[in-house]
Amino acid sequence: MSLTRRGVLSRLFTSVIGGAAAATLGALPAFAGRTRYNFGSGDTWNRYRGKKFVSDPTGRPPGSILINTRRRKLWFVLEDGKAIEYGVGVGRAGFNWKGRAHIARKAEWPAWHPPKEMIARELKQYGRRLPNRMEGGPKNPLGARALYLFQGKKDTLYRIHGTNAPHTIGRAMSSGCIRMLNEEVIDLYNRVKVGAKVEVV
Repeated sequence: MSLTRRGVLSRLFTSVIGGAAAATLGALPAFAGRTRYNFGSGDTWNRYRGKKFVSDPTGRPPGSILINTRRRKLWFVLEDGKAIEYGVGVGRAGFNWKGRAHIARKAEWPAWHPPKEMIARELKQYGRRLPNRMEGGPKNPLGARALYLFQGKKDTLYRIHGTNAPHTIGRAMSSGCIRMLNEEVIDLYNRVKVGAKVEVV
């Protein structure tokens, strides 16, 4: 029996993370089914096996988000004392933003507009010329979804977003934004509301 490309990907996706998640395959690039990556802190790295439901460790109201950059974890607070714990990638040394904000906007397959400072830095340090704008899609560094963090009406320029480099989950390699696996940022995107409070510690 011959299989289409979509059929092959669907079977692969189902075998990796279960049949229930396969329904979202059409919204994800091929790499999104690979859910096991290096994850941890310090010199000891474990295998990240995806999000999990836990007793709420944050003490925050339901619907809010707490991110611990040292532990490389993001918690979305549920009702009844529960939370969802996701693994994340965080900012490298010198780019690790901390503070309180709220989600002012949500976007699916967002376009990327590198800040002018980033464009200049990448060109000076690495000789790499970034585009002024990159349309959304599997090659876009913001991945499948983006949540935009504001303080009042001011854009912090930091995002919670997916990634086209899933091996960076659990590592401090970004320019300050919080990275998630594409399938997991889609899950968070579908749960969190505009206006939700976010704290990064």
